[in-house]
Order: sequence, then C-alpha cells, then structure tokens
Amino acid sequence: MLRFLARRSLGALVIILLISAITFFLFFAIPSQPALMSCGKNCTPGAIALINKNLGLDQPIPVQYWHYMTGIFMGRDFSVGHCPAPCLGYSFSNQQPVWGTIVDRFPTTLSLTLGGAFVFLVVGVGIGMIAAARRGTYIDKVFSSLSLIGNSLQIYFVGTLALAFFVSGIGLLDEPAYYPFTENPGKWFMGMLLPWLVLSIIFIANYSRMTRSQMIEQLEEEHVRTARAKGMTRSTVFFRYAWRGALAPIVTIFGIDLGSLFGGAIITEFTFNLHGLGRLAVSSVSETDLPTLMGVMLIGCTAIVVANILVDAAYAYIDPRVRLS
Repeated sequence: MLRFLARRSLGALVIILLISAITFFLFFAIPSQPALMSCGKNCTPGAIALINKNLGLDQPIPVQYWHYMTGIFMGRDFSVGHCPAPCLGYSFSNQQPVWGTIVDRFPTTLSLTLGGAFVFLVVGVGIGMIAAARRGTYIDKVFSSLSLIGNSLQIYFVGTLALAFFVSGIGLLDEPAYYPFTENPGKWFMGMLLPWLVLSIIFIANYSRMTRSQMIEQLEEEHVRTARAKGMTRSTVFFRYAWRGALAPIVTIFGIDLGSLFGGAIITEFTFNLHGLGRLAVSSVSETDLPTLMGVMLIGCTAIVVANILVDAAYAYIDPRVRLS
C-alpha cells in the first residue's frame, strides 16, 4: 500500500510540474506587457526596461520558468531584496509577495470549503440513505423532487435571494464575512453560515441522488440478499453491507469536489464578497498578473492531486480487496 501511495505521489508531482509549465508558457502567448502595469501612467521605454530587468522578464522564457520553480524551494533574489522560500514571486500589479497574499486569503477559502463540504456531505448522504431505505414511498418521492430542484439552481441566484431575505429582510443572519476562528469562533461561524448553506445546495442535490442510486444498487447485490436471508437485522444489512459498498463512488466524487473547492469557490466568494483564493484568481487573470495566477493555480492543483491521493488511501479502508491487491 505504501509503495502504491509513493507511486501516486510521484505521479502527482509530475502532473503539478506539467500544469505549471503549460500555464507559464501559455501566459507569454498573450500579447501583453506586464511591466506596463507596474510602471504607472507616466511610463517611458527606459522605465519599462528597468522593470523588466528587476522582475526578470528580460530573460528567455525557459530561464524565467526555471528561476520561478527553483525559487519555490530555495528562494530567489530580486532587485527589491531576497524572497525566501517558498517564493512565488512578486505581483505585477501591486509589487507585493505572492506567497504572503495567498497566506492572507487562504483561511477564507479553507473555512468556506471545509464548512460547506461538511454540510453537503452529511446532509446529502443522509437524505440519499433515507430515500433508499424508503424507496417508492412518499418520502422518497419528496426527496427526489427536492434534489432535482436543487440541482437546477445556481449559487449566484440562491445567494442573492438568501442575502435579501435572511440578512436585509428579516435580519436573521449576519452579513457574510470572514473572521479568524482563533479570535472569535462564534463570529466566525455566524459570518460563514449563510455561504456554507448556499454553497451546499447544489452539492446536496448531487450527493443525495448518487447515494440513493448506489444504495439501491447495493441492496440488490447477492451478498446483501444472502445476509438478509441469514436473518440479519435490517440495520445490520443496511449499514454493514449495503452502505459500505456504496461508499467508494461517493468518496471518489467527494475527493474531487473538495480539491476543486480548495482551489477557490469563485462564484460563492463573489456572491458574498468574501476575499478568498477564488476572487484572487479572477483578479489576477483580469490584470494579467502571472505570479499571482501561478501561485493560485499551484495551490489549487496541489489540493486536487492531494485529495485524489487521500481518496486512494481511503479505498484501502473501505474495500478490503484493495489492501489484498
């Protein structure tokens, strides 16, 4: 098992390097001059040349990429001073260290991701299990209908309505905002509650439908019918055999969704004016800010591949056949 995870980790590292290289080289295919953004209004050719030299933009693209990647592990020297590892360079737009900006924004995205993932996983899987256990009943039909409705909704639409009703209308919830958990846990929870609920709506619909279909399929398997024929209780058959067999595809999708959310829940952050990695990625694209864009991309890519490795490790616990192989 450890050998398998080691191979997956090496493969993940190769994937991250390939994505970073593709992103870096595609950036320079855009006909733009990043130095103009740092130069200001009264910009002369001499000033542009000086900025290009200070940022290392006067060197060949492969050399720039090599300096960028080595700077992540060993640091890098700029005209403004030494950038310690992990160095992701300086922003073209505000000349601030990219790593510091990402560190400031990451707690917001982390809180949004973990809280929203907890809500949609628990509620979505729970609804799917209830619908499968009550297959064909009124409860099953109601939950299935609600899942279809939730799957057709959009975050920016539901978020705007939720803000207008729960915050501006009846004043039941606080204005969404991020507060450090270590300073005030209660304020952190209330500030993130509405974004969690809105973010989880679409995911709840997906997970409830997937859980229901997987549970129904597992309940028809031979080993489950055999366990039922041996006189085992309904709860034992449901949770020990059917539920464990249905976990594998749920864990797979959850790992992908969790990694993607760590990369930045862009629409949710824009809807609730949260300054996380999603908003940072959008602003870096609009401002042609390569160092910031590369930094956010590397964080998102790493989150996705790490989540997939954790999913592979979880398989060994869920399915004994993985451990035996």
